[in-house]
Amino acid sequence: MKNVLAERVKTLTPSTTLAITAKAKALKAEGIDVIGLGAGEPDFNTPRNILDAAIDSMEKGLTKYTPAGGLPVLKQAIIDKLQRDNNLTYAQNEVMVGVGAKHVLYTLFQVLLNEGDEVIIPIPYWVSYPEQVKIAGGVPVYVEATAAQNYKMTPEQLRNAITPKTKAVIINSPSNPTGMIYSKEELTALAAVAVEKDILIVSDEIYEKLVYGGVKHFSIAEVSEEVKARTIVVNGVAKSHSMTGWRIGYGAGDAAIIKAMTDLASHSTSNATTTAQYAAIEAYNGPQDAVEEMRQAFEARLEKVFPQVEAIPGFSVIRPQGAFYLLPDVTEAAQKTGFASVDEFASALLAEANVAVIPGSGFGAPRTIRLSYATSLDLIEEAIRRIDTFVKAKWQD
Repeated sequence: MKNVLAERVKTLTPSTTLAITAKAKALKAEGIDVIGLGAGEPDFNTPRNILDAAIDSMEKGLTKYTPAGGLPVLKQAIIDKLQRDNNLTYAQNEVMVGVGAKHVLYTLFQVLLNEGDEVIIPIPYWVSYPEQVKIAGGVPVYVEATAAQNYKMTPEQLRNAITPKTKAVIINSPSNPTGMIYSKEELTALAAVAVEKDILIVSDEIYEKLVYGGVKHFSIAEVSEEVKARTIVVNGVAKSHSMTGWRIGYGAGDAAIIKAMTDLASHSTSNATTTAQYAAIEAYNGPQDAVEEMRQAFEARLEKVFPQVEAIPGFSVIRPQGAFYLLPDVTEAAQKTGFASVDEFASALLAEANVAVIPGSGFGAPRTIRLSYATSLDLIEEAIRRIDTFVKAKWQD
């Protein structure tokens, strides 16, 4: 068959994170002692009360279709959460529940973008942003937020990137892969540019609950009602409640945009899994103790492993404020150990040291690798020891 695939999928790049994680799991299944530091999900089970709520809903026969945009009771739980945690007020028609935050973002770009519309994406970025923009016919416009500026885009950079074709800018705070968090002052300054230039803001806040060192998460939608009106907040229960596989995310924003997203979802997914929706209701309405316990566990791991990673020869790393990733610049380590690129260095770590890391090229940051500390402390420390041993054994002065 000739030209069987649609042109829009021919330029897509597979998810680097999922590919590396799958490869590590395959090697482990073969009996190879691989430690994976690529996972983008908490290593804790979903809290017991949430599991019980899901089971209870099934036993009551609540297993049928729901409205495409989500159960009204789940929407209300999300509305209450946004008011409680973020001081943001939304109505039912301003919230859409999707099959995970990734699906919400995908649906959002599908309803927002016309062919050639530009979306500003700060580098480093989450791997799916550019691909989702491209498949919707949009054009990713990259702004490099360097290590010297703590991987955060400045208002000047945003302003300079805006053209007559700009439709939106993506803000991801706390960030995957950097773990950096925009302060209230920084977000206020970025929001002022968005208002002045009349562009939309896509605010990905999925790591909101995973913040450390006393740092507070602030949603850019909190800046003002004017900013809220042009912001679509994207969040979900995946990272906060260790529910990655349940696939429940949401978007909150302008009613017309939310209606379009809901209408599109009605022709694609019909609705997010009913049982998972009931689980998410309990996640937001039930006790939040487990959320804090997980946050504290991640912070304790960060305190332990950050200095160990920082001490590896040729590694330069900025201390993150949130999420559960480290993003060291390993260019010197790669060069000194005889590799032409960081990608080759990362491949050798898997093949020779049995440690799976994510090459930063997938995040637009080819000088780096991403290390997840969403696994047991013993495994993380053993992985770091292997990397350290690997680098020192191959180091060439």
